[in-house]
Amino acid sequence: MAQLDKFLKACADRKCSDLHVAVGMPVMVRFLGDIQPLTNQTATPEMVTTFIHEILSEEQRKQLSEHWELDSIYQLADGERFRMNVCKEQRGLAAVFRHIPVRIRTFDDLRLPPVLGKFCLATQGLIIVTGPCRSGKTTTLAAMLDWINDNRNEHIITIEDPIEYLHQNKKSIISQRSLGPHTRSFANALRAALREDPDVILIGEIRDLESMSLALTAAETGHVVLTTLHTSGAPATINRVINLFPPAEQAQAQTTLAECMLGIVSQQLIKNAAGNDMVAAFEVLVNTMAVGNIIRSGESFKLEGTMQVGTKEGMKLMDNSLEELLKAGLITADARREFSLKEPKA
Repeated sequence: MAQLDKFLKACADRKCSDLHVAVGMPVMVRFLGDIQPLTNQTATPEMVTTFIHEILSEEQRKQLSEHWELDSIYQLADGERFRMNVCKEQRGLAAVFRHIPVRIRTFDDLRLPPVLGKFCLATQGLIIVTGPCRSGKTTTLAAMLDWINDNRNEHIITIEDPIEYLHQNKKSIISQRSLGPHTRSFANALRAALREDPDVILIGEIRDLESMSLALTAAETGHVVLTTLHTSGAPATINRVINLFPPAEQAQAQTTLAECMLGIVSQQLIKNAAGNDMVAAFEVLVNTMAVGNIIRSGESFKLEGTMQVGTKEGMKLMDNSLEELLKAGLITADARREFSLKEPKA
């Protein structure tokens, strides 16, 4: 067993989200959003190098030596999985390990908005899950894919960097591909996926114009496409998608997005009022006729008002979600202010 395994096992057992290893500090974990030490011993350059090199294959060591950074998955003997990022920094090697739970959580576990179930019934269209890092986007998408896998006879293709949650074939066939080992780019894999008889395509993250253009093409030609962006709120997400395109192509992009988008889910993870767990707040935009007209016109500033009156369609503003969590006693008033998209931060 590698020396690092005992720390990673402790991270998983204590339900920590991340483990940090770096020179000049103890092994650290992130628990309920906060960084805290797991050990008392300060790591030396030799210790960190040993920790990391023990768990890397020869090919991974070569990649790290050539590129100075590495993204991959590391799995313990008991099946616990971690997304691993290794890099070189001022004091030597450093690594961060994100824990990926073995069990895929359900809609009920995550308290997902019911309208996401309607999205999962769709036969074509684009679904974008947004939010900052560590907001649970991948977990939400995994729950949606698992629901489709449980309830529909489809071919699901995932394109990830790296593969995080492992899905088993149930009613659906699932093909999971990772950037690096299985494909050279998201765009290459997405282009190939369109020739592989897919019904549902998951793109781990949209990073460039080519990938977004292909995602829109897939969504408007009879496929369900799920992906993520690092944006805050639905209007910002619409603007981000359109601004990926050159100015001369933005009007067409607005029209395409208005026609093929199913919805946008923006989320944040917040420490609960008891201080012993995390709870998610969601903003939801559903593409109704009114929303489509706003997207076509490029007037995304009007979306908030439409969302405010669109509760029957499943729409919800982030501040309304925070208010509901506060009234239910799930978060504190301070947390409500901190995570509001409107209120100025202190």
